[in-house]
Amino acid sequence: MSLTSKRTKYEHVALDDKGVPIIVGTNMKVIEIVLEKTAYGWSPEDLYFQHPHLTLGQIYSALAYYWDHQDELDRDIERRLAFVNQARKIAGQTPLAARLVSGAVENDHA
Repeated sequence: MSLTSKRTKYEHVALDDKGVPIIVGTNMKVIEIVLEKTAYGWSPEDLYFQHPHLTLGQIYSALAYYWDHQDELDRDIERRLAFVNQARKIAGQTPLAARLVSGAVENDHA
């Protein structure tokens, strides 16, 4: 936790200097745990298995923070997704993706 982070009522969650909820003692954002739970359907125990540097208490605290601030964090997720989609649109197709789409890349392992 940085010197400028602010504690919350959640034991394992603080707000960093930008107001982003993070797990205390780590640089992991609450939103990262939420996105993994959503994307992969992981339970808190699965998240713990994937992140052994976190405690179950930290994971449950992060999820509780999310559930209590769901509208705000869901808007943040949507904003981040829109940013990524816009960046992807600006960047265009990568040369490798273009070759894959055109069929120019052969599978030597088939």
